[in-house]
Amino acid sequence: MTQAEPATTLLTPDDTARPTTTPPTTAGAPGQPYEYRRRPLVEPDWTRFPGWRQVTRDQWESAQWQRANCVKNVRQLHAVLGDTIDEDCYADLTADQTGHATMSMLVPPQMINTMVPDGPVTGDTFRADPIRRYMLPLATDRRADWPSHPYATRDSLHEHDMWVAEGLTHRYPTKVLAELLATCPQYCGHCTRMDLVGNSTPTVDKLKLSLKPLDRYDAHIDYLRTHPEVRDVVVSGGDVANVPWRHLESYLMRLLGTETVRDIRLATKALAGLPQHWLQAEVVEGLERVARTAARRGVNLAIHTHVNHVQSLTPLVARAAQTALEVGVRDVRNQGVLLRGVNATAPDLLDLCFALQGEAGILPYYFYMCDMIPNAEHWRVPVWHAQRLQHDMMGYLPGYATPRIVCDVPFVGKRWVHMLTEYDRERGISYWTKNYRTSIESGDETALARRYAYYDPIDTLPEAGRAWWARHGAQSVH
Repeated sequence: MTQAEPATTLLTPDDTARPTTTPPTTAGAPGQPYEYRRRPLVEPDWTRFPGWRQVTRDQWESAQWQRANCVKNVRQLHAVLGDTIDEDCYADLTADQTGHATMSMLVPPQMINTMVPDGPVTGDTFRADPIRRYMLPLATDRRADWPSHPYATRDSLHEHDMWVAEGLTHRYPTKVLAELLATCPQYCGHCTRMDLVGNSTPTVDKLKLSLKPLDRYDAHIDYLRTHPEVRDVVVSGGDVANVPWRHLESYLMRLLGTETVRDIRLATKALAGLPQHWLQAEVVEGLERVARTAARRGVNLAIHTHVNHVQSLTPLVARAAQTALEVGVRDVRNQGVLLRGVNATAPDLLDLCFALQGEAGILPYYFYMCDMIPNAEHWRVPVWHAQRLQHDMMGYLPGYATPRIVCDVPFVGKRWVHMLTEYDRERGISYWTKNYRTSIESGDETALARRYAYYDPIDTLPEAGRAWWARHGAQSVH
């Protein structure tokens, strides 16, 4: 085993930086590794797509129109894109849906419109587009050698194992995750809850919630009222944007009526993928009632959204975020995911963070390493790469807007990527410790003394490491 390598080369005494009077840049001199340029947000012209040439602005800004015109299959995508992309590309999409996808296809027009926003839409530009790469994966995107890690699991974070009521995960000592439903307005290929969320696919028969929604909500509230150690509730799913507003508002008001609850976070990718939802009068007015009640009772109310690339940020997204803040939501924060081929470079992450913080009023908060679910190896990055990205982002953004890159280690939880205790770079195995017990470990005296393993994508390992996994597969490596 070897310790994690330092992210930078150490300076010798003779190398120590000294003040200089030389101008910071001169002709022919190297510039900064990243050059900031302010770029105002733009709503791409949706009429560039053949299927939307007659769509009006009123239609586009209607949540009902967006939902009714979501793309659910390759035939519907063809009706939108027409012959701008080639038949081989459509066939590639079909092959993925039938043979590899863990999530069914569901993409709102808003998300499709952020694909190839600046140039002509062709098979090549569509294939290369970062939004397409995680919203509409192709069969040829997936790795043929290691499509899944040997330790990949459908519920990679064991959230279902930690249910204390249907849809209520008690993983951290003072926090719970409330999954109100199992649907979203859009499905991302890398979804960590692919075991439960969305329709079944040819490769994944999904779990189903069995209780009626109101009975599920009652069970959540009953648990919280008998467990005063829980002060923080992440209200998620699925996506809260798919909960009828009157039901969501009732649930939130019941949370606010639980004296021990001090933080409520609403998890919704729809703020970026379907901002029209969060701009509806019923939702805005209801959110204001909830926010005022939260402020009166001293509860922190925030919205957490999920933006992975700067192309997803448009004026409509900024308007939805600003509206939430104006009606009293304390913060709107972003939790993205590091994805190869999408955003796993420092310039991509910094472009996104500056647009989030400076243009959309959304605070960069976390970037998660993609979880170890089936058929996700082409998206995942190794721990050392995440450490390098954290290093390369430092110093550009304001401190409060510099996101933390975290590894969500099974049975451990979120850990800053430099917090590992040991790292075998050759085999891509990192080891982590924790300082609390989950709800399924209350009687486990060894839980806090144990080391927990996390695994890098095998294709990123040196030749010796790839050969080791080829020989050993998923045999015990702990």
